[in-house]
Amino acid sequence: MNTFKMNRRTLIGTGAAALTLAGLARGASAQSPIKVAGIYTVPVEQQWVSRLHLAAEAAKEQGMIEYTFAENTANTDYPRVMREYAEAGTQLIMGEIFGVEQEAREVAPDYPETAFLLGSSLPPDAGIANLSVFDNYIQDASFLSGIIAGAMTKSGKIGMVGGFPIPEVNRLMNAFMAGVRETRPDATFQISFIGSWFDPPKAKETAFAMIEAGADVMYAERFGVSDAAKEKGVLAIGNVIDTQKDYPDTVVASALWNFSPTLAAALEKVTAGTFAAEDYGIYSTMPKGGCSLAPLGTFEGKVPGEAMTLVAEREAAIKDGSFKVEVNDAEPKAS
Repeated sequence: MNTFKMNRRTLIGTGAAALTLAGLARGASAQSPIKVAGIYTVPVEQQWVSRLHLAAEAAKEQGMIEYTFAENTANTDYPRVMREYAEAGTQLIMGEIFGVEQEAREVAPDYPETAFLLGSSLPPDAGIANLSVFDNYIQDASFLSGIIAGAMTKSGKIGMVGGFPIPEVNRLMNAFMAGVRETRPDATFQISFIGSWFDPPKAKETAFAMIEAGADVMYAERFGVSDAAKEKGVLAIGNVIDTQKDYPDTVVASALWNFSPTLAAALEKVTAGTFAAEDYGIYSTMPKGGCSLAPLGTFEGKVPGEAMTLVAEREAAIKDGSFKVEVNDAEPKAS
């Protein structure tokens, strides 16, 4: 297995992750650390997986868990790695099984003493009691970032580059587009999927084509898009992580995912012996602290005031439950 130490990683948001887990850490201080393993099909620098890894590292630093991980795990190897970790006495295995759904669900029943918390497009199966699913339901924050994008575009043309048209990508794109229409009802969208979770050069080239076609704001669902926006002098909206410091003249806003509420809920149930087949998607929502809009950084004061007032109003309404962002998992359509 391919394990690495955190000191060669540069990830964002450790403070938020630590705060989310602090209460659980205090309550579990008398417990032995839970043995946790992560199985990832991409490098831990990749946006989506970085959030899982960051939350686990925060829990490890607080003494709540022992943590090891395997990255760049091929789908064909995923079941084998699951078995190796389970047979080594791992209590909680987390990761993503979007490309290996059936195989992973065949492994889990063989290890009833191991809890599996896995990113999935499918619902939990009551017949596999030790496998829970989650996804990044951060459509609330994506919607708010869309409001800002609609206010910042001059051409009214938005480019959007995604990995694969699966529910966890589609719902964020659809929410973003709905937010754009709040401030720019006549906006048009170019949409493309690159068929990879981690191919920055391909994402960059796809973004270049959209910018050449008139897009002046890019939705960067994948790494590489913000690089293209920077080179061409247009704006970008980030997804899952905050890259504003890396692109201070390019990234206006980002929808952030905080995995710590999801992990904390799972650890609590593992500790209590109540882990069961459940959908943990709710813990990614804004009312649960699972997502937020990143600080504007260098764009503070540069976004029209009317748009920021609307963002504040919608955010408050999302948190108190009076406004619901639609969860639309259908593949988004270009204009």
